[in-house]
Amino acid sequence: MENTLAKGTVRNFGVTENYINRFLQQKLKTTDVNLNQLNYKFISDLEMFLVNYYPKAMSHNTVMKHLQRLRKIVNLAYQLEWMDKDPFLRWKPTFEQKQREFLSQNELNNLESYHFPIDRLDRVRDLFVFSCYTGISYSDIMGLTKTNLIIGIEGNSWIATKRLKTKTSVRVPLLDPAKKILDKYEEHPVTEHSGTLLPKITNEKTNLYLKEIADAVGIKKNLTFHMARHTFATTVTLSNGVPIETVSKLLGHTKLATTQIYARVLDKKISEDMQELRSKLEFSNTQKVR
Repeated sequence: MENTLAKGTVRNFGVTENYINRFLQQKLKTTDVNLNQLNYKFISDLEMFLVNYYPKAMSHNTVMKHLQRLRKIVNLAYQLEWMDKDPFLRWKPTFEQKQREFLSQNELNNLESYHFPIDRLDRVRDLFVFSCYTGISYSDIMGLTKTNLIIGIEGNSWIATKRLKTKTSVRVPLLDPAKKILDKYEEHPVTEHSGTLLPKITNEKTNLYLKEIADAVGIKKNLTFHMARHTFATTVTLSNGVPIETVSKLLGHTKLATTQIYARVLDKKISEDMQELRSKLEFSNTQKVR
């Protein structure tokens, strides 16, 4: 599967495999079991092992992701007729709804305008802000080159790329803040050397420097790069009247339900929409009276 999955996904499968090996050794006192021994009890016992894992208990959603990965491999074995029945037949994953953090418009403005005297922080801020205005993920930004720049149907610059995670094609019109960041690095030594549109930096260092950036700007939230996609979905697009179907397309999602995790309707937008509805109803009632 290494040739068909993203590196991060393959790494996650490896993590799940390690936990399953520990479960076999610590709970079943073995290093291997036959496929025909897999049943609903095996799954339930594994789930409880992960829930109560020592020294660090896992969240419910993390446990579900590990079981989903096991299910994918077991399903492959079932389809290949290596086992007579699917032990996951009656198992249904459940996920707890979590409120994902995003930057407010004021926080985003402060982040954009803040002057960083240190180059590494300035570059990471630019990468984060670029993602806030395009919705493009860290891994996809790292791979952007001049070949990804196209001219859209209205004559403006667009980014055309394919998501590394899902292989889904994404085409995003460039808003002015994102275009300015690309212009800043067009002939910059770091991008001239890497051949990319923006500076390349490891994911670990990026998220580490984002903590410094948050402290400097006064952002109290746990700033991670993935928060930029949530900011794009909620603050930049949905709150400004962009339909969720369009937001879903821009994010490269294949299901609208996935986008709904990212994009939340803010009280401000609800207030504006209801005020518009109120005005329409008042106008309609006035017409009836006449």
